[in-house]
Amino acid sequence: DNGKMVELGSGGGFIKDIYPQIITSDILSLPNCDLQASAYQLPFSDNELATILMVNTFHHLGQCERFFQEASRVLKKDGKIIMLEPANSKWSRLIYKHLHHEPFDEKMIGWNFPSTGPLSGANGALPWIVFTRDRKKFQTNFPDFTIQSIKLHTPFCYLLSGGLSYNSLLPSWMYKPIKLIEWFLTPFNNKIAMFQTIELIKHR
Repeated sequence: DNGKMVELGSGGGFIKDIYPQIITSDILSLPNCDLQASAYQLPFSDNELATILMVNTFHHLGQCERFFQEASRVLKKDGKIIMLEPANSKWSRLIYKHLHHEPFDEKMIGWNFPSTGPLSGANGALPWIVFTRDRKKFQTNFPDFTIQSIKLHTPFCYLLSGGLSYNSLLPSWMYKPIKLIEWFLTPFNNKIAMFQTIELIKHR
């Protein structure tokens, strides 16, 4: 047990099937979530959390700097933020810009974008902007955090599964063969990855 874990933006997810001890939360009041909470104002004491998990949540935060400030407050030393987010590759840009309903603007100036309510704003390129393009700015503005790792992955599985909006394009037995193909193509993930796993650690 490494301490208290919280997922932000849980929605209708199934994370408790994997980590039964995790605290689930969402900006909306949902029956399957333990908490209704904003990423900008978390109901936890200083240095209380060991891990904040976010799955396709960060790119909805129109004021992400407020989130980093709050995360720094509630995480204990050596606490982590682990997020699964869209990647910015040639392949992903093609998909996200033309076949996805959310904006993907890698040329956005700054980190903020307007939001009129829950889930009403997004920029799929925000993780790349903050942690790759503006990495020095992030490290300067939030010295409590270190970018531990950024791993690019999943060029095809999510798309072929139909994602959140469409029926699967392939039968379920094809999952393992597609994952094997993705594994062989790992050296090319900088060009074809659709997702990235980002790990931050609070080192003080």
